[in-house]
Amino acid sequence: MLSLRNIWQLCRKEITSLLRDRVLFVFMIYACTLMVYAQATGTSHDLVRASLGVVDEDRSALSQRIIDAFQPPRFQAPVMVAPQEVDRAMDHARYTFVLNIPPDFQADVLAGRSPEIQLLIDATAVMQAGIGGNYINSIVSDEIGRFLRRDADAASQAVELKLRIAFNQTLESTWFTGAMALLQVLNMLAILLTGAALMREREHGTLEHLLVMPVRAMEIMLAKIIANGGVIMAMSLVSLFVVLQAMLGLRIAGSVLLFYAGTAIYLFFAAALGIFLATLARTMAQFALMFMLVQMPMQLLSGAFTPLEAMPDWLQMAVQLLPTKHYVALTQAILSRGAGLEIVWPEFLAILAMGAAAVAFSLMRFRVFISQQQ
Repeated sequence: MLSLRNIWQLCRKEITSLLRDRVLFVFMIYACTLMVYAQATGTSHDLVRASLGVVDEDRSALSQRIIDAFQPPRFQAPVMVAPQEVDRAMDHARYTFVLNIPPDFQADVLAGRSPEIQLLIDATAVMQAGIGGNYINSIVSDEIGRFLRRDADAASQAVELKLRIAFNQTLESTWFTGAMALLQVLNMLAILLTGAALMREREHGTLEHLLVMPVRAMEIMLAKIIANGGVIMAMSLVSLFVVLQAMLGLRIAGSVLLFYAGTAIYLFFAAALGIFLATLARTMAQFALMFMLVQMPMQLLSGAFTPLEAMPDWLQMAVQLLPTKHYVALTQAILSRGAGLEIVWPEFLAILAMGAAAVAFSLMRFRVFISQQQ
């Protein structure tokens, strides 16, 4: 039978040991605050202050309307460029986009001759290039349509597209990247803290002291998971309410308690994985290398930064066995779409089943590890 008193005392020991490790404690604070904020604001999926050069060979009212339509914060003020300067400007990366309006453009539009506008794009910044090209195409098409409806009395479009944006009406990319950064930090800290706690005891020789005490392997392992998981949960509250909500303006649509219930279940998996890696490593350096090999694929394949639909079919099926994928889906559903338990219960069940399997497997490995130390 497990002793709750033993687990409680071991939890107190783990928290005290963590607080004494100043470097690790400061890193944890940094990860839950500055790291989340920097990733949310530094990685933007929006077009912001893109540089635009314009070659206006028409000098007409229509071309001027198109140039005036490019406004901050999406674009910087358009810069007029001579035709002979375009190649040199693109070679020196002065502009991400160069729009070339040909001569007699307005006259050709009014005559219905479908003239072409050339758009040069510096695709070294591939995300900005793709988004910006669509923005510019939409702006030019809209301005030409308004010009024709006003000056040529053209008929209205037969089909008008009405956009209804749900869950993030202002299209704030920091809300998405910030929430995903928080999940990345939680996963990283859960694996790192529990694994580092075991490696620290092994290197300092305190693990042998535990082995001669009347405690079970399960009690030692649960104490490490509960203590470190509790500290991570407390720090994540600061990250969620101070960084994401107060500083970035994230609107939490669903239940915070439901989100943290899913987080608590997921932390059992991540912490058990950290203990498993620590039993395989012989030194802290080896543990750090193994952590990097596991952490990065888990994040890249979780759907947090790359849509699952963009992956090959076999990989989409394989990531269903990854608890991080279900945790990301759970978080997006609760925090962004306000989903309740009746919607996210499959994710809860998947994380619970995989977490239980991870804890059981790590416990078996931990018992073998302890027997090797005796």
